[in-house]
Amino acid sequence: MDTSIDLRPIETWLTDMDGVLVHEQQALPGAAEFISALERCGRRFLVLTNNSIFTPRDLRARLARGGVELPEGAIWTSAMATARFLAEQSPASSAYVIGEAGLTSAMHEAGFVLADDDDVEFVVLGETRTYSFEAITRAIRLIGRGAKFIATNPDVTGPSQQGPLPATGAVAAMITAATGISPYYVGKPNPLMMRTALNRIDAHSESTIMIGDRMDTDVRSGLEAGLRSILVLTGSTRREDIVRYPYRPTLTLDSIADVVELVERLRPLESEELDED
Repeated sequence: MDTSIDLRPIETWLTDMDGVLVHEQQALPGAAEFISALERCGRRFLVLTNNSIFTPRDLRARLARGGVELPEGAIWTSAMATARFLAEQSPASSAYVIGEAGLTSAMHEAGFVLADDDDVEFVVLGETRTYSFEAITRAIRLIGRGAKFIATNPDVTGPSQQGPLPATGAVAAMITAATGISPYYVGKPNPLMMRTALNRIDAHSESTIMIGDRMDTDVRSGLEAGLRSILVLTGSTRREDIVRYPYRPTLTLDSIADVVELVERLRPLESEELDED
């Protein structure tokens, strides 16, 4: 196992969820130990996900059932990043939202009025298991009338125990085909997702690392936000896939279990340790 890495201290850890900590709602080996190491060492961290279906409370409960315990405030979703971004662009405006509780709750909390009036400012598309022809038709007509088209994330498929499911990016492509207008995607690989996460926990890119299982979202978004990155091979990307990309992770490891010792190894020196030196 190659564990060579830039040895600058890491104060903040960002990690993807599916394929890194859990797989089909079951904790991956080392996931619980990784979270425990972060908490024991007093490191700030966030678990990131492009999944916009669930609220942080829902995701915390799902992770706990899988064997990973962490606070609700340590979860950051593409729905939350989308709502924060839109609130900064146009506070207290209106939006037509296609999505589930994770997205509608985040939009409400950000001060938006959810409506389907002809003069809504945004059409916001998230992931849902109940896409309807009527809702998609309404979105197409509102975008045609001038509403700005936003989507939580570009993933075209999502996982399930039965196999892949169509996700936000696939439905967005259908709306784009009908309107000629592409959405602005907020979630990974947009580095905006990383910057909103860093701002949430008052972190700096130079002392933060991103852990993920995908080159095209996790590693890319970390790179573009100025973060170091760790690719783990328990999800979508295989080791032989890495050479297909024009960029590389800072470090490639077999699983999150291999990251646990790095939490201690790459921690900043505490003030009392500096005094002793």
